[in-house]
Amino acid sequence: MEKNKILEILKDVAEGKISAEKAFLEIKQEPFKDIGFASVDLHRSVRNGAGEVIYGAGKTAGQISEIIKTMHENGSSRVLVTRLTKEKAEIIKNTVSLMYDEISGIGITGDLPVPDGAGRICIISAGTSDMPVAEEAALTAEFLGNEVIRIYDAGVAGIHRLFARLDDIMSASVIVAVAGMEGALASVVGGLADCPVIAVPTSVGYGASFGGLSALLSMLNSCSSGVSVVNIDNGFGAAYQASLINHLRRKNENTLS
Repeated sequence: MEKNKILEILKDVAEGKISAEKAFLEIKQEPFKDIGFASVDLHRSVRNGAGEVIYGAGKTAGQISEIIKTMHENGSSRVLVTRLTKEKAEIIKNTVSLMYDEISGIGITGDLPVPDGAGRICIISAGTSDMPVAEEAALTAEFLGNEVIRIYDAGVAGIHRLFARLDDIMSASVIVAVAGMEGALASVVGGLADCPVIAVPTSVGYGASFGGLSALLSMLNSCSSGVSVVNIDNGFGAAYQASLINHLRRKNENTLS
């Protein structure tokens, strides 16, 4: 059951539209559903503000379909699937209405929500080769209710491309900087922005990049204040963190008002 649904039920109780007993029966669901190969968390949106996300790698198309079906039956109108291959997506589409983005490997059921964050999340990628991770971050952020600005192929090798988008960078609420090779983009962006910068090292690069380890260490050693780092290729994790920051600002604004 989604958080908004529970709030609606409680509002109905307060307005005398339904009894407390009926409300209790509607809310009283098992916190998870055991479907044999998975225990689907049904109350995560209540605890964390967003429902469970399905990690597609290592799961069969049939398993993913069953998890989606279980979530739909228990009040989750939108479901996000990460690391989903095209082959699995085509099979899932036979049983579930699914939007699939081949670049990022993201699958989404249901419509994207109207953005309700305090500001905009800016996703910046160093090169076109970093786009799969950048798009994973962008679509995740949109799924979580954020307005997203994409700035792609703006790495430090052609830094004028980055400077051409200074207005977007300086007006962002949160920035996600995605880069492989030496990972210098995060430090440069951190020196230009007055908001949190979440760095995502990618596995893009030649042999000495060690599958993204070089970029990871560079970002961890950034001298720019306000830069934090997630794991290699973890666009989802960066976007989730960025969404929390963007919505925390909204919560604070509502509290002050």
